[in-house]
Amino acid sequence: MLDVKLCLEALSALSGCNVESSGGASQLTPQDFVNIVALKEFYKQEGLKQLEYPSLGTLSLQDLDHQDMYSSPPALTEGPSTAGPEESCRTTVKINPQDFFHPQFDYDFTKIKDDNTKFLRGNEPYIRPCGWNRAALLVTMKYDGGDGWLGTGKDAWPVSYNGHNMDGSLGIILTRGESPADEPKFLDAAAALVTKEKTKGRGVYSTPDIKMAEKYCKTFKSKVDGKTYKVVLQNRINPEQRVKCQREDIWLVYVPEGCNDVQTRAIVQKSIRPYGLLLRQA
Repeated sequence: MLDVKLCLEALSALSGCNVESSGGASQLTPQDFVNIVALKEFYKQEGLKQLEYPSLGTLSLQDLDHQDMYSSPPALTEGPSTAGPEESCRTTVKINPQDFFHPQFDYDFTKIKDDNTKFLRGNEPYIRPCGWNRAALLVTMKYDGGDGWLGTGKDAWPVSYNGHNMDGSLGIILTRGESPADEPKFLDAAAALVTKEKTKGRGVYSTPDIKMAEKYCKTFKSKVDGKTYKVVLQNRINPEQRVKCQREDIWLVYVPEGCNDVQTRAIVQKSIRPYGLLLRQA
């Protein structure tokens, strides 16, 4: 299993919070973390400066614009705090590794090469995260309808990866193919793609390609071992909520205009479910 302190640093880097270990109940679930990561990116695209999240209050989006947030998350040690000014102003989140991680399903892909071997999840290609080390998240028996979404059978959801700073500039929505009923009719004309803002989808972006996610991933320097790591969330995405973009390696969970915070969070929560925290030495 990956070092727990290293995993907590990775969660800190992803969320912009101080994530610390606790012996009590976790303050946030894995689903909360993917919600926060996705919503922060979405609201940043919308030009907002803060995010309200239940049990945490107001989370600033300003830190996403500063390079020092990509350096070192807080030291996970006991005793007097040595956090710098940037760290001390972050929201502190307590999680219990026992009810957050699922080491039985950890998987080390660092030395694996799939080459031409094909894998499927949700009857769609699954590009395994070769070169990465996965800390599994405890998400079994946490959702209504059972765990079929997490498997390999007919009810499984496809795999997607959350990369940092993935937005509408990467993928254009086209009218061809099936899409959610509330999706606007975007122009299906190449000439219009660079001139019509409405050809860009409003919502949360992810990718089925780990190499694409790596280009936009978060990085941090660990205080556990002094090394720099890349970090990505590995998720399953609801095929009924996902819209494919012009680029095959970009997927969108569309958020209609006029949705309030509660509605937006509900869309993300029913569309994207995390199951792995991926780390790779930079």
